[in-house]
Amino acid sequence: MVYRPMEALHWARINAEGPYPLRRGAWYRVIELGPHEVVLDVQWRPVSVPRSLVDVVTERPRVWTIVPRPKDAVRLNEKWGDQYAVCPTCGNRASLEGAPKELRCTQCQESFPVA
Repeated sequence: MVYRPMEALHWARINAEGPYPLRRGAWYRVIELGPHEVVLDVQWRPVSVPRSLVDVVTERPRVWTIVPRPKDAVRLNEKWGDQYAVCPTCGNRASLEGAPKELRCTQCQESFPVA
């Protein structure tokens, strides 16, 4: 399959569980946007996902995404409880302890409001 660059930049994130190599809450650049599938840039590789399973936006969000803790989570800090935040820039995960209005990412050092 040949991937054509999109005329306008779009971003997408997964909104359902599935067998895809995507981090919940993280935004990915859209390579191709079709009526039934979306091709995302995931670590410089194209990944096809059904369009019904992603949220697509025209501007990359500048707020932390709140994500419910998956039932089968194995690499998330137990102290984080039933939800955590995902950085809009780098996809790093963080605790929502104390219901913060803004968080600074420990990985990219950017600071954003919490959604």
